[in-house]
Amino acid sequence: MATPPPVDASPELLTAVMDAIVPADEFPSATASGGEAFLARVLTDDRPGWTGRLAALLDRIDAASRDTTGAGFAELDLDARERVLDTFAEDGEYRWFAQLVADGYYAEPANGGNGGAVSWSAIGWTPHGGGRLPDQPIEHRDDDAVIAPADLLDRYDAIVVGSGAGGGVAAEALAASGRAVLVLDAGDWPTSAELTDHLRNPRSISGLDPRTGPPTVGNPRSVRIGDRTLTVGPAEGAWSNNASTVAGGTRVYGAQAWRFSPEDLRMASRYGVPDGSSLADWPIGYDDLEPYYSRAEWEIGVNGAAGGDPWAGPRSRDFPMAPLRNNRFGELLQDAAARLGYGTVRVPLLINSGEYLGRRGCVQCAQCIGFACPVDAKNGSQNTTLARAFRTGRCRILPSARAERILTDEAGRVRGVSIVGERDGVVWRREVLAEEVVVAGGAVESARLLLSSRSDREPNGIGNNTDQVGRHLQGHIYTGALAVFDEEIVDLVGPGPSVATCDFRHGNDGIVGGGMLANDFVLTPAITFRHLVDTGVVPRHGRAAKAGMRDLARRIQRVVGPIQEVPVASSRVELDHALCDRFGNPVASLSGSIHPEDVRTQAMLRERAVEWMGAAGATHIVPERLRATGTGPSGGQHQAGTCRMGTDPATSVTDPFGRVWGHDNLRVADASLLVTNGGVNPVLTILANAMRVMDEMTA
Repeated sequence: MATPPPVDASPELLTAVMDAIVPADEFPSATASGGEAFLARVLTDDRPGWTGRLAALLDRIDAASRDTTGAGFAELDLDARERVLDTFAEDGEYRWFAQLVADGYYAEPANGGNGGAVSWSAIGWTPHGGGRLPDQPIEHRDDDAVIAPADLLDRYDAIVVGSGAGGGVAAEALAASGRAVLVLDAGDWPTSAELTDHLRNPRSISGLDPRTGPPTVGNPRSVRIGDRTLTVGPAEGAWSNNASTVAGGTRVYGAQAWRFSPEDLRMASRYGVPDGSSLADWPIGYDDLEPYYSRAEWEIGVNGAAGGDPWAGPRSRDFPMAPLRNNRFGELLQDAAARLGYGTVRVPLLINSGEYLGRRGCVQCAQCIGFACPVDAKNGSQNTTLARAFRTGRCRILPSARAERILTDEAGRVRGVSIVGERDGVVWRREVLAEEVVVAGGAVESARLLLSSRSDREPNGIGNNTDQVGRHLQGHIYTGALAVFDEEIVDLVGPGPSVATCDFRHGNDGIVGGGMLANDFVLTPAITFRHLVDTGVVPRHGRAAKAGMRDLARRIQRVVGPIQEVPVASSRVELDHALCDRFGNPVASLSGSIHPEDVRTQAMLRERAVEWMGAAGATHIVPERLRATGTGPSGGQHQAGTCRMGTDPATSVTDPFGRVWGHDNLRVADASLLVTNGGVNPVLTILANAMRVMDEMTA
């Protein structure tokens, strides 16, 4: 018998509520499918603090039942139970719990609430998608390269902080140049099997910590919105989470591999500088990046159609791989675009479409973004740049180790890194020396590290004497539309994004910049249910909710894309000295707001998405909500801009080659350098720019 959930309420009441949220019909109810075991796991292992919250909600539901029917909730028949829950439909606490129950029911069976995959059978969903997954995921890990704190040397030629897109490039370049390299990553190295959780996933909004970390306990951040200061954890959107694991976001990303256009690098010249913005041109042009775009496409591995995106500028050579086969919804969008006069392009992806660089091709499964690739076809740092760095024998990686401060000598020269971590419940600290340091921890954490590295010469943080570190924070605001169709248009052929229009990246009347639109990734059943509820076509609970999910799960899709944000100097990362992490270090504090131009750009691109969905045959279209000003800064998984490069120390943190002003042996090599973030996914630009930075560093 499963362990009952630790809730101070009668078991009969809890069962009755859960089975009214997901009742039995021709398929089992929530508790008959293991829902109580799922809930017990969540309340015991993930969120013990939710126990009292749930007990209070159950008390209110039972009290409402007695007030309206004269009987306790567990004594009612199913019709009466559903009527009671209907009165809670707009109650925030009830909506939280109803969604949690549904999450457990529709998540992968290993979560415990979908025994025998009954809900997947009901809606015809399978993780295999367009192919066949292996019984055991393929792992790509060099255990000989992984060291423990006791294995640390006193000195290395170079230390790289972070192992994502930029950090992996830095590690490979430095090791190939003959240097002895130490890579630090604050995250662990989870197995691919561990990264198949539908709820503990960076794409999920279940409120549970993603397997890619970091955990909520001991890792707060503060966010200032107007006159309020919130303390948030990694499972909350305002935290602005980036995957904290070896290979960073590249381990689980969606892998869209767009080039920025020439116009993306000279936004101020093309559009002027809007009032209240810090919009600026890059210190380099497209021609400076193009050879490195080509190199990244071939050395990391990108599939795409010949010619690529027409906005992206001239190409020195084509993609090394053809695109993956299109999916059904992509074909519908392609036909609809032709009728509207929209141009389309196949979405370029950092995914092998066939065997490449010694690894197999994608099987087009239904679990891509947020998950590790089960066949090792998704190209991240762990199986490309880091793997090549490790093969030199000169590079080692220390996971679960956080850089506390960059060390400097009395003359201000960087001399190493102070490191902290925890092993077997014991906190340890080491100062490790190095001739050179490369920072690539992501825009928020890279800025936090520089700000934390104070000295008499730089009392506000290294590289921050002109108050530029942490400013110009950008994420990527997404916009688009969600729609329901009369026929099944979801064939589960992954990854999902296959057809895009780039017609609106620039040249939109009265709009600064623009963005790209594409079909979304294959949705997990749990996210599908959330979307159906959000559209209003499916209720939150009851038999109608289950029937609606069965009927519509294969008929709902999204067209979405990022907009070209206009940077603002007041959107920034600072240190919160009143709030510390589990090691006693001040955490990142995020503040500021998006620019009004961003709201206008969202609205324009959303209109195009609605138009495109309508032309594709959608019968019920729900536009994405607009992100408004005054709702906090944008700093999501495409975070950028906090250590922008430039030619003037008064307005930038580094020179055009990522060298922190005043420090010849300190570089930044991640998205922090990006002056603007483009209207497309930035990872290919991060890779290409890091290659350019490292070429100059190792010349």
